[in-house]
Amino acid sequence: MTTSTIPATGSLANSIGRYRWVICGLLFLATTINYIDRQVLALIKGTLDTELGWTNTQFGWTNAAFQLAYAVSLFLFGWFIDRKGVKIGYAVSIAAWSLAAAAHALVGSVNGFIAARVALGIGEGGNFPSSIKAVAHWFPKRERAFATALFNSGSNVGAIVAPAIVPVIAAAWGWRAAFVVMGVIGFLWLFLWFPFYDDPEKSKRLSAGELDYIRSDSALERSGEAKMGWGAILGYRQAWSFIVGKLLTDPVWWFFLTWLPDLFKKKWGLDIKKSWVHLVTIYAIITVLSIVGGWLTGYFARRGWSVTRSRKTAMFIFACCVLPIFFVTKVEPWPAVLLIGIAGAAHQAWSANLFTTTSDMFPKRAVASVVGVGGMAGGLGGFAFPIFAGALLDKMGTAGYATLFGICGSAYLLAFGLNHLLAPKFEPIEIPSGH
Repeated sequence: MTTSTIPATGSLANSIGRYRWVICGLLFLATTINYIDRQVLALIKGTLDTELGWTNTQFGWTNAAFQLAYAVSLFLFGWFIDRKGVKIGYAVSIAAWSLAAAAHALVGSVNGFIAARVALGIGEGGNFPSSIKAVAHWFPKRERAFATALFNSGSNVGAIVAPAIVPVIAAAWGWRAAFVVMGVIGFLWLFLWFPFYDDPEKSKRLSAGELDYIRSDSALERSGEAKMGWGAILGYRQAWSFIVGKLLTDPVWWFFLTWLPDLFKKKWGLDIKKSWVHLVTIYAIITVLSIVGGWLTGYFARRGWSVTRSRKTAMFIFACCVLPIFFVTKVEPWPAVLLIGIAGAAHQAWSANLFTTTSDMFPKRAVASVVGVGGMAGGLGGFAFPIFAGALLDKMGTAGYATLFGICGSAYLLAFGLNHLLAPKFEPIEIPSGH
């Protein structure tokens, strides 16, 4: 059996080694830390409402400042990681965002929080370009969607852990301590990253058989090994298929992370001491179902479907699964938990497959840059949406949530249609020499 015909699962795949899943575990852990850091502010919003007296609009602008900084950072980190490598790029990113997370403890005004969120956004821009590029290096194509879904589930686990621990820390030692603790945890991750991560060809922990397995489809990806600049990337409609998908759907996930605690408090009178169990349940549902969503593409591929057919079928299914979120504001809290959980899982499964399309179509040395450009578009959408949401909620009160969930529910089918028009097939693109 040649390496090109090695199955994605089974005894052979198991016998050659599984160190690539250790790498996936490191990416999962970092993403979990990343999303806990993002959640802290939303979870202590009730305390800060009293202490700062800010409006929903001001809170929206504070989150928008993070999104704008994050968008710019994704763009820059994508370029930086493609040139300096994942090991250095990810380390710089998590050190910067951990320092910024801890620095939140030093501020006590709306403007201070805006500045701290900008610093956090600048640091966090390296997370996804690093992770997606690491998956492209460490996994063959047939495993990438599942590996991406696994590490990306850290965003769900972070959202589960945060409401369980942040209010406890804040109650015991004050809200400032919650930021400091999370900053320290980020720095501790670096003690795992440096000894365990390297490029596969340089790793001493990787067997020759597993390296062969990882590289089994590399011959299909060797065209265009030269670095690609941003201008060259934007010349391909395949890049725009990813950019548009991120622009339209990333704001939905940010909306969930930012506004769900406020929804449960304002709509159903459940403050964080009561709603944390609803939030934890939502993200538990998302964690389990989103991993199944990442597995679905591999299942289709094992049935003999092409990469394009497998991924597009899965993405269409996920887009449809978001539609029932239209009814969130019409039901009681626990049915709302189920609807939001299913929609959130569909988003994460959609996102895992959308991320993986970059390595389906572009050479590995351009993947982080493509992810960075698309992530910037998603960040810009995430910048505008909380401003709109805050202003709408200040004007309409809780009735505004019906409009917001309506926008969220329709975003994915629109994104799917545009993605398909721009990239009818997810195949390696022909890149002229010198690009």
